[in-house]
Amino acid sequence: MSRLPSWLRRKRVVIPVAVVVLAALGVLGVALALHYRHPAVGHLVKPTDVSVSVAKPPPPKPRIRPHPKKRHVKKGPQESCWDNFGGNPERTLAAAKKLGTPAKVVWAKGLHGLMEYPPSYCDGRLYVNLERGETIAIDARTGRTISRRKAAGFTASTPAIAGTRLIVSSHGGTVTAYQRSNGRTLWQLRTSVPVESSPVVVGGTVYVGAADGRLFALNVATGHPRWVYDVGGRISSSPSVFAGRVCITTYSGLILCLHVGNGKLIWATAVRRDFVQYDSFYASPSTDGTHVFTVSRAGRVVALSAKDGRILWTYGLGTTAYGTPSIANGRVFVGDFSGNVTAFRTTTGRRLWRRYVGGRILGPTLVVGGLVYCSSLEGNTYAIRTLDGRVAWHFGAGKYAPGIATNRFYYFSFNGLLIAFRGKYAQAARRS
Repeated sequence: MSRLPSWLRRKRVVIPVAVVVLAALGVLGVALALHYRHPAVGHLVKPTDVSVSVAKPPPPKPRIRPHPKKRHVKKGPQESCWDNFGGNPERTLAAAKKLGTPAKVVWAKGLHGLMEYPPSYCDGRLYVNLERGETIAIDARTGRTISRRKAAGFTASTPAIAGTRLIVSSHGGTVTAYQRSNGRTLWQLRTSVPVESSPVVVGGTVYVGAADGRLFALNVATGHPRWVYDVGGRISSSPSVFAGRVCITTYSGLILCLHVGNGKLIWATAVRRDFVQYDSFYASPSTDGTHVFTVSRAGRVVALSAKDGRILWTYGLGTTAYGTPSIANGRVFVGDFSGNVTAFRTTTGRRLWRRYVGGRILGPTLVVGGLVYCSSLEGNTYAIRTLDGRVAWHFGAGKYAPGIATNRFYYFSFNGLLIAFRGKYAQAARRS
């Protein structure tokens, strides 16, 4: 057999090597392009596919002068309101009251529906959204149902209380204002995309995000948009409001803050997952006024400067995370899918402790006094001491968000079971 000429043998080697080199250069070029690609920070837009219907006021009722009656009024500590998801516009998910662990069960009520998000509370009434698309008003003293209102779609959110009004979002593309006293519809905004975000009301304006990436600022009296900002990525989180700004996270990896009055961009920060990908956020931003905290779906805890959006520290949990961080006393608490609750120093990101409770923690944590609560998808709820991470209480029910707390009571949303507990150290009301 005759040998190939040397030049031909070299050609058979050089061509494959050249192909490999060119392919490698192409991959490198794509990687660099992806690395330097920055998510669009969005812009103000006109609400083109939005309609608002306003209900006509009912005819006035004749005035009847009631006979004076001697009434027995319960006296005791004034119950603090829990107006929205997170308990306040900052979404801190924290109550400073030292209730102690849940003690006596006051009442329990099966709602025959999934509660993914916790209720809101004020003036003796709880407001609960069931995932199947129903909003229920409940007497917080007895557990009695006061009213039911059907939504246009699923309602995986917490109703927001705004004075005499209740604001409810739905996956059916609606944001609806109800009269709290009787459940009457006052106005309804309709759009063409799901609204999963839990609304928050500050200064006469409703802030709520839609799945197509639009953040709405609505007039709480009429439902008409004051401004709309398209962030350029899906919004499943709920906006937080503080210091004249409203902040939101997106699935495209952006965390951004806008001016509450006109929607103009204050700052936007894109968070990377790795060299070529940006992170993705389901968790809402929470803030202590100095820092903004959130956690990505890939499990990266992020702390940013509330002033300018600079990333101050990050921490990789090494697992999936969806729950909004809670903040109290210079500490931030995060649950994850590996069954851990981790406490960090807000200023430095130093890990203070990590407690494994098992199961998958999908919902947010809740801080009440010196305890941080979490629920797992496997049906357990825990109270963990914020100081050292030791488990102080356990209940064999739960799934998503653990619930809320007032001055004397816990109202826990154990999947389809709503339970009112008196706190161990809470004072009972006295009759006059």
